[in-house]
Amino acid sequence: MQREALAFWLREPGVGEIRRTMLAPPGAQDVAVKTLRSAVSRGTESLVFGGHVPPSQYDAMRAPFQDGDFPGPVKYGYLNVGLVEDGPPQLRGRTVFCLHPHQTAYVVPASAVTVVPDDVPVSRAVLAGIVETAVNALWDAGPLVGDRVAVVGAGTVGCCVARLLTRIPGVSVALVDVDPARADVAAALEVDFALPDQAAGDRDLVFHTSATSSGLQRSLELLAPEGTVLELSWYGDATTVLSLGGSFHSGRLAVRASQVGMVAPSRRGRRTTADRLALALELLRDAAFDSLLTGESPFETLPDVMARVVSGDLPGLCHTLTYDAVEVPCSV
Repeated sequence: MQREALAFWLREPGVGEIRRTMLAPPGAQDVAVKTLRSAVSRGTESLVFGGHVPPSQYDAMRAPFQDGDFPGPVKYGYLNVGLVEDGPPQLRGRTVFCLHPHQTAYVVPASAVTVVPDDVPVSRAVLAGIVETAVNALWDAGPLVGDRVAVVGAGTVGCCVARLLTRIPGVSVALVDVDPARADVAAALEVDFALPDQAAGDRDLVFHTSATSSGLQRSLELLAPEGTVLELSWYGDATTVLSLGGSFHSGRLAVRASQVGMVAPSRRGRRTTADRLALALELLRDAAFDSLLTGESPFETLPDVMARVVSGDLPGLCHTLTYDAVEVPCSV
């Protein structure tokens, strides 16, 4: 008896739909997972939904359990928390995180799931993939005790980076954003807040996450001599404009890319991607991350939700999908 599930697909750029999908029976080394909650990645998923993945990046931007191909039809997503209903005894009945698209249930290798600590709520655990990105960014940047740091862009990734920076003794952190309402989340994360034109300069390190040319430019302007901007934004097929006059050369400034697809070079020989994800889930014991959960909707409304996220009609930080009331076909 085969089980069916419901999955969110991008039929074509700008048009999402819910489709039925058949689940393969789990093998001896597999787990069958019932989704409890998933979350929308506002940055990457918005670019995918709008058809803005450059053809040269089709392979690089594939999600671990993606079906279909860019620009569509494609099943895409990677922030999923579920309950293991079948699998190895040590995993059965456990809540797990998986880099899986939005789908009511799925079967994956047991090695693809990470157990959620008992004291991390399901709603917060969906942030694991984003906190993992922030962990990798800190490994890339190597902030030091006492550094003066700015995070330009108070989206979900930027907020996660800012919160992790507060764990380093003596580090002063300013979250910089064009939206004055983000001062509230900065306060919840226990970091300073500033509008771009009011942000203090002379920063040893700046993390840029706004995905705008103006944000990247301001990041460079905030650096102290020989400082570094760590670029976490992904722009898709958009053109990025940057002026490298002024103090860029005289100040010996640097812009470095950070990308979560591989473990940062500073840790690559000693940490795996599984280690990194497990660390992210441990860090989510911190209840301050709840301030990033700004909205939720039933899974079946996701086609409309994604369109509203991309259009800007549904603002906020992390928007999650609930699965409690979804009626799923049982078998054929």
